[in-house]
Amino acid sequence: MLKLRPILAALLLAATPAAAQESEMLIIAHRGASAERPEHTLASYERAIDQGADYIEPDLVATKDLVLVSRHENELSGTTDVATREEFEDRRREKTIDGQRVAGWFAEDFTLAELRTLRAKERIPSLRPTNARFDGLYQVPTLAEIVKLVRAKEAATGRRIGLYPELKHPEFLLQDAGIDMVDLLLREFRQLGITPDDPVFIQSFEVGPLQRLKTRGGGFRLVQLIAPIGGPADEPAMRYAEMVTPTGLAEVAKYADVVGAHIALILAPDGTLTPLVADAKAAGLAVHAWTVRPENEFLPPMLRTGEDPKGKGCGDVRLAELLKAAGVAGVFTDGPLKLRSCP
Repeated sequence: MLKLRPILAALLLAATPAAAQESEMLIIAHRGASAERPEHTLASYERAIDQGADYIEPDLVATKDLVLVSRHENELSGTTDVATREEFEDRRREKTIDGQRVAGWFAEDFTLAELRTLRAKERIPSLRPTNARFDGLYQVPTLAEIVKLVRAKEAATGRRIGLYPELKHPEFLLQDAGIDMVDLLLREFRQLGITPDDPVFIQSFEVGPLQRLKTRGGGFRLVQLIAPIGGPADEPAMRYAEMVTPTGLAEVAKYADVVGAHIALILAPDGTLTPLVADAKAAGLAVHAWTVRPENEFLPPMLRTGEDPKGKGCGDVRLAELLKAAGVAGVFTDGPLKLRSCP
């Protein structure tokens, strides 16, 4: 948990709500309005759009018959009812994904028709019990359905709504199932009529897929995701800590347009700003921060409201203001409406 020291109190005072509302910092709906609806459902995305999000963020995995669908992970039991479905009991597997042994049911072992029989559920019901009321109502959406929703909402509202897809575990899927996520995404984009002129960012924690997209994608804006620990799964010798140095950022800028950085890489544990935003800008990269969530469990102690881990106040808005003051150009959030309206 990121702990903020008193020095950030001054930044909080400097970053007023009015200033945040007048800013151009992009509001990226993390898995939709996932603080209010089960993540990666059409209901979550639509609610985020209605709340004014600039972009919605679908995490993409692939089915056995090579259709892109939206799930947080390719393992399905955390976000669907697959574990309760007797007809799929024999699909349970153990796989090593990015160095971690994972047991469960995996999207790449199901056809789209089979996946369509599943229903979504809340991933963290202990913190989001109101979301669990919607368990069983929604199907796993395809990328094509998400694009159809976006276009329908654009027609209804008269405003552009961006897509911010993440390719999940592309190296694993290539090695384990022979599925090239880059090929699939570019193929579906062509079929859907999506071009680099549309408001689209494509993100990955891995390097190779972004480099291939740079070469073959025709100009889509690309985002290198950076975590506080570890490194890209497809580059075992590379560490994220090296990638956020000036030299590392200069290398990232050869194929990406944005660094998608964990908040802890932007605000240090003692409350000071790290050099990341300034160094990224010097390399020609924007910085988008992940992830602002409304519950106390996910907030620094000084920004919490009360003692209940699932309690909510305005701490997520204050954190977003700090990130804006740090020069962040976009923020991933589970609650896009609050970032625009919390007093």
